[in-house]
Amino acid sequence: MKRLVLLLSAFGRLPFALSLGLGASATGFGLSAQAQQSAALEGTIRSVLVEGNQRIEARTVQSYLLFEAGDTFDAARLDLSLKTLFATGLFSDVAIDRRGDDIVVRVAENPIVNRVVFEGNKALKEDKLREEVQLSPRAPFTAARVTQDMNRMLEMYRRAGRFSAQIKSEYKPLPQNRVDVFFVIEEGETSGVRGISFIGNRAFSDDRLRSQIATRQTRLWRFFSSSDNYDPSRLEFDREQLRQLYQDNGYYDFRIVSAVAEMAPGKNDFFISFAIEEGEPYTFGDIKVETSLSKLDAAALSRVAPITSGAVYQGGKIEETIDALTYAAGVAGYAFVDIRPVVTADPETHKVNITFVVDEGPRVYINRINIVGNTSTLDRIIRREIRVSEGSAFNRVLLDRSRNRIRALGFFKDVTIEETPTGEDDRTDVTYRVEEQSTGELTFSAGFSSSDGFLFDVGLAQANLLGTGRSAAADISINTRQSIASVNLTEPRFLDRNMSAGVQAWLSETDYSDISSYTSSSYGVGFNTAFPISDRTQLGLRYRLQYDSVDINDQNIVIDLEGNLVATTIRDADGTVHQPTSADLTSSEQLLVDVCDARYRLRDSSCTSESDGLASVLGYSLNWDNTNDPIEPTRGWKLLLSQDLAGFGGDVQTFRTEASASTYYGFTKALRASMRLSAGHIQPWGDDMTVRINNRFFRGGSSFRGFDVAGLGPRQVVRYLDPDTGEEVKMTRGNALGGNFYYQGTFELTLPNFMPEEYGIDSAFFIDAGAVGTLYGQDIVAPVEYTDSSTGYNVLQYSETDPSLRASAGLSVMWDSPFGPLRFDFAHVLKSEDYDRTQAFRFSTSTRF
Repeated sequence: MKRLVLLLSAFGRLPFALSLGLGASATGFGLSAQAQQSAALEGTIRSVLVEGNQRIEARTVQSYLLFEAGDTFDAARLDLSLKTLFATGLFSDVAIDRRGDDIVVRVAENPIVNRVVFEGNKALKEDKLREEVQLSPRAPFTAARVTQDMNRMLEMYRRAGRFSAQIKSEYKPLPQNRVDVFFVIEEGETSGVRGISFIGNRAFSDDRLRSQIATRQTRLWRFFSSSDNYDPSRLEFDREQLRQLYQDNGYYDFRIVSAVAEMAPGKNDFFISFAIEEGEPYTFGDIKVETSLSKLDAAALSRVAPITSGAVYQGGKIEETIDALTYAAGVAGYAFVDIRPVVTADPETHKVNITFVVDEGPRVYINRINIVGNTSTLDRIIRREIRVSEGSAFNRVLLDRSRNRIRALGFFKDVTIEETPTGEDDRTDVTYRVEEQSTGELTFSAGFSSSDGFLFDVGLAQANLLGTGRSAAADISINTRQSIASVNLTEPRFLDRNMSAGVQAWLSETDYSDISSYTSSSYGVGFNTAFPISDRTQLGLRYRLQYDSVDINDQNIVIDLEGNLVATTIRDADGTVHQPTSADLTSSEQLLVDVCDARYRLRDSSCTSESDGLASVLGYSLNWDNTNDPIEPTRGWKLLLSQDLAGFGGDVQTFRTEASASTYYGFTKALRASMRLSAGHIQPWGDDMTVRINNRFFRGGSSFRGFDVAGLGPRQVVRYLDPDTGEEVKMTRGNALGGNFYYQGTFELTLPNFMPEEYGIDSAFFIDAGAVGTLYGQDIVAPVEYTDSSTGYNVLQYSETDPSLRASAGLSVMWDSPFGPLRFDFAHVLKSEDYDRTQAFRFSTSTRF
């Protein structure tokens, strides 16, 4: 059977019929209308009959009626019953007749939708369209619903930038009063934004204003983005963004006269123009705080306000001040305050005077706390992060702090707070609306780093196992220097208490042959637990048992009986070079030994680390987090103190301490500053007063830009001196030794680069300053002086351990490219030692597939 095009209705619809005569005609017996109406309303209903129904049972139809057998005839009830049956959407036509003392309800059922088919859609997936339409299989079919669904889909296409989209509806009748519904879609071309212009702007350029709004001009490089599609609803957001920019830069009188979108002639694109009136720039004038509350000091509250008289007017500062005063009043014991800013602008002096009136507000309590949007995460996992409870006083500070705690879980893309009145003046419902994000990850990564060479990583992780908040991960990572395999499991609420517990196991191989002439291996297990001391302070305890092995690279050399070096390599007659063997000894006064043999006078100090053994380590971490956001902080500070004591059994006895302090300040969204100070120290104790080289501190590469990996700090150095003048002729850098102590300061300033946001390019200016140094006991080999027989130079071999200051500055560029994150570090060394290994450029990348 051919499809039929649906124009107004799939089936003919008769007019509403309500006849109370003895037949279908109200004048069939020649009586006057008044006489018939009077006769029709007399008597009692004997029975109610239903005719014309096919799928719907008669009892179902009767259940919608407002009368039944035994009732008197009532025209109002009959009329309302007729309307009720139509309102169900189950019927295309309804008529109610009186047949003697019986009421006959005749119905024509609407067809039932068998299936809904979408044809021609490519830009919008079928799942998205089905979420929007109301028609569905087994639902009643009506022309009104079809029209509504088409309008909804057209609106979806408009939001996607396709204003030329057209949709036609067709249907195919089937047996048993069923229909297939077809939506035939012509999507058309995407409606782009040909240009964005501004009229009336003087303080900011067109480019600056374009960067402020969400809508972008259509460009070839924006094929990954939809921000250059014309969307009328986005214009309202753009207007708000412009208003915020101007009002945060002093323009109190700023207003947008109009925002107009015009279609380009002969094209499917739009030109958008904003007409604005900037007004004159204002500054803050008199800032006052007034209160009649006995426990509050107006002068003290004024000092809390983040507004300074004479500063450039910023509209956002008013809300910040209200939040600050609310928090201060809460600390003083007033959980309910009403703060009203009285703003007076003086157009002559261009000053904005503000008086904040602080009064005791109405007492409001939390009625219910609702969690919405958690499709995977269990309710209790979210609720345990909320710092308020049902029935407690409404506290904005605690609500916002709870939101930050939920965000810090890392399970959600976004978390918002909604307040809903309950109908009672002193009660409100609070809803935390969350948007789940993927917490499971199977990753395959590959890349290259200028310091670590080629990188490969494969990992399986789930940060929210079965919605319980537990995390589990397994990972294998391989690069030129290090190979690690690890597994871990963490329970965030151990024994249903506010503490986490976890277990880890690992196996690693490290090759530092090129920088420190050693390789090491390690395997072990660890246990940890952490619990909060306060809302912003956390204490973590840990224990690990591990086996470590450190091997200095084997190398045969020839020495004399006094321990002086004779040869490190042997050249054969054919020019072949090889390590010496016993067959190469030419005298009984020569010895073939390893480079770490104790008889060798010039042996490297790192040889003292060659050993293997068991380490039993107990430690803790104390963390203070006073930032305004756990992921992207723009205010606040962090402190971290960590200590580990090795020696509860095992072969290693050391005490390790590390501490760091960070502070953050955001000037604008694109201009953010951060400062980090850190230091560490490791001290041997007990019988073995040595620290293995694999336990020492190394800096450089990504940890100290401008220097190569292990490029600064203690190093074995060989200096060649002219025997006549004593001047240094040359210097040879030996192995990096690492240090028992380090200190470092890092300053970063994230800079606006004025590039399109969709490029995903960020840049930051940085300064790194600090040092690594200090070795103990036998880790330092005594200086050795000798004469080089081949050159006649005096040679001094010793260990440089002085923790003198090093510094570098430069620019880091981060690109979130389609191929994976790329990082470029351009550094200039400001201060270094001649034996350091510097690195002016560093590049790293990885990608997941």
